Amino acid sequence: MNDQQLLRYSRQIMLPQIDIEGQQKLLAAKVLIVGAGGLGSPVSIYLAAAGIGYITIYDDDEVDLSNLQRQIAHHTNDIGTDKVISTQKTLKNINPDIKVTAIKQRLQGKQLGEEIHRADIVLDCCDNFKTRFAINTACVQHKTALVSGAAIRFEGQISVFTPGLNNSPCYNCLYSDSGDEILNCATNGIIAPVTGIVGSIQALEAMKLIMNIGDTLSGRLLLLDGLSMQWNEMKLQKNINCPTCGS
Repeated sequence: MNDQQLLRYSRQIMLPQIDIEGQQKLLAAKVLIVGAGGLGSPVSIYLAAAGIGYITIYDDDEVDLSNLQRQIAHHTNDIGTDKVISTQKTLKNINPDIKVTAIKQRLQGKQLGEEIHRADIVLDCCDNFKTRFAINTACVQHKTALVSGAAIRFEGQISVFTPGLNNSPCYNCLYSDSGDEILNCATNGIIAPVTGIVGSIQALEAMKLIMNIGDTLSGRLLLLDGLSMQWNEMKLQKNINCPTCGS
């Protein structure tokens, strides 16, 4: 690290759990973010600010006026712009030292597997079940850690899946692949700060995984009820009959 980086990341480096070694791990990390919307915005902003060296973002959508209430990586003058390009611009303004690769398309098929194989950590910030299950399957195949988040109405949830480690369950152990696609923000609504809360926790969990510090949400599902401001936690177990990771 140069002097500017030492100053930029000084408040993290002074934490004994991180120090110089932890910051160097962040600077060398390759992170894949799927989705540049309500969750992808806070996830990408915090990871960029924290010094994640290589960030790749996939999204196939453009910025719409209705996005701006919660998708904080985008601004009014970005309306009509590709979300990945708008996000890339925001991240580079925050931290010009990092490398941000922005790809406007839905990540699927062979390319999904290739990107997950290259990544150290995958963050699922998408809004549809089909993509979530495809991401999970590829992460299991490549034994890549997955940080999954979801937010709708006043509710949020976060979990971490670490295939091949500590008998970790996968996303398919928790949910069957017959999820209801109607459950999205466009049809059910969302209060803005919930996406920020969930996305921030996703970013924190990814950083902990990269630096191998603390206890992650692997084997646990954290649930937020923002209306009553209550947190609940569920213990998750690997399903031996899971069609994705079971024996």
